Amino acid sequence: VVPDIKLTRSKDGSRGTATFVFEKPDAFTGQNIEAITGMFMVDEEGEMVTRDVNGRFVNGQPFALEVLYILNSPAEWDRFIRFMERYGESNGLGLQKKGE
Repeated sequence: VVPDIKLTRSKDGSRGTATFVFEKPDAFTGQNIEAITGMFMVDEEGEMVTRDVNGRFVNGQPFALEVLYILNSPAEWDRFIRFMERYGESNGLGLQKKGE
């Protein structure tokens, strides 16, 4: 499942967030819904982890996972962008800036 990803950044560039929304993810097809403990982004530079994962439900049925990744410094922002550029290139995805 390819997520919708929204980025925000403070005006001074010191902090930011990345919000991932996975609609109808494979994690909902089994019995392991309660076992989702985080999201791990791994590449040649290492691993980035967030535990801020929430389920969205429609009419009592699981519909989407929403994951929030907090970027606490310009260095973390740059690292995340490098990861996303590599991920996008390897999966045939691109960036769409606001207003495009």
